[in-house]
Amino acid sequence: MGDAQRRFGGLAADSHGADGGRPPLVLVHGLTYDRTQWGPTLRELAALDPGRRVLVLDLPGHGESPGRESYQTADVADVVHAAVTEAGLDRPVLVGHSLGGALATIYAARHPTRGVVNVDQPLLLGPFGELLRRNEPLLRSPEYLRLWESLLAGMGIDQLPPAAQEMVRTATTPRQELLLGYWGEILVTADEAFTAQRVRELERIRSLGVPYHYVAGSEPPPPYRQWLESVLPNVIIDVLPGGSHFPHLSHPAELARIIADVGSGPSGDR
Repeated sequence: MGDAQRRFGGLAADSHGADGGRPPLVLVHGLTYDRTQWGPTLRELAALDPGRRVLVLDLPGHGESPGRESYQTADVADVVHAAVTEAGLDRPVLVGHSLGGALATIYAARHPTRGVVNVDQPLLLGPFGELLRRNEPLLRSPEYLRLWESLLAGMGIDQLPPAAQEMVRTATTPRQELLLGYWGEILVTADEAFTAQRVRELERIRSLGVPYHYVAGSEPPPPYRQWLESVLPNVIIDVLPGGSHFPHLSHPAELARIIADVGSGPSGDR
C-alpha cells in the first residue's frame, strides 16, 4: 500500500492507496491518541484489500495537527470533512475509535458517507457523563491526570498483546486542554439533551440508508443494545471478544474484514 504524508484541511494525514471502484476509507483515532494507532489495522487492510484508498488523520490538537479554539464535536466533524474534501474522497466510509466513533457518527449525519464503523464508542453518556461532571474540579486542577489514569484502568489494557499495551500507555498525549475541550459538551449538556441529539443523528443516518456497524470489545449491556437497535434497526453489532476498549489493537485482522465490507453493497452506494 503506497502512502504519503500530507496535510488535508489543515490536518496531518497519511494517504494510502489510490482511488478506484471501492469506497475510500477515513480512519479517526480516539481522544489523546493519534493516527499511529491504526498501524495494525492498516497492515491487515493492505493484505486483505491491496491498494484501497485510506486516509488516516490526526484530529485537531493531536499528533501533528494544530489545535483549535473550539473542540465542539460538530465543528471537529466539519474539520474532518474539509480534510476529506481536500483529499478528493467521494463519500467515504468513516471508521472511528472511541471519540472517533462519535465523530464518525456525527459526520455521517452531516456529510455524504457510504458507511460508519464505530469502534467501541457508546453513544449514550450513562455513568460516564455523571463521572465527568462529578470530577470536573479535579479535571480542571493540576491533578487532572488522576482522572485520566483512573479511566485508563478500566479499559482492559492488560488484555491486549504486549506491543499494543505499550502503544496505548505511551503513544498518548492527555493534555488538559484536550480533555476539557473535547469533553466540554458533556460537562454542560444534560443527559436528555445529549441523547436527543444522538437520536437525531442516528435517525438521519437511517433515513439516508447509510450502513452502520458498532464494533465492541465486549458484549454491550442489554439496555444499550436495545436502545441502539430501536433507533437504528439495521445496525450491525460485532463483538470482538477480550473486553478491551481497543479492539482495533486486539483484533486488527477481524476489524479489517469488517471495514473492507462496509459500504460495498447497494445501500452503501446511495
